Amino acid sequence: MKIKADENISSAGITLLRQSGHDVATVHEEGLSGSDDSKIFQACVRERRVLITLDRDFGHVPRFPPAQSAGIVVLELGGPESLDLLHDRLRDFLVVASKRTIEGELWIVEPGRVRVRLERDKD
Repeated sequence: MKIKADENISSAGITLLRQSGHDVATVHEEGLSGSDDSKIFQACVRERRVLITLDRDFGHVPRFPPAQSAGIVVLELGGPESLDLLHDRLRDFLVVASKRTIEGELWIVEPGRVRVRLERDKD
């Protein structure tokens, strides 16, 4: 899977994704750090990369329509931000991603579950 890791994903998290066989580009590596969310979303659409982020703003479907993208993953840590919780959510994502495609979907990865917003869902 082609992934774009937002700037809030740790280098160890990026390594975890790459070691799982995914093609990962990062916002930082591409000089997009600090960019407006719309610019990051458009880069993901153009490159057909799944966005993985902690930024809840990307869950706003009218602004960032998953159907236009390769998929959007918002990680909800379920506690105070920590690398352990981040890596737990990335592992949860990888388990689900091994069983289904994310194309055109928004996934909210929370402790113990993944909520999926399908293209046909309405606001």
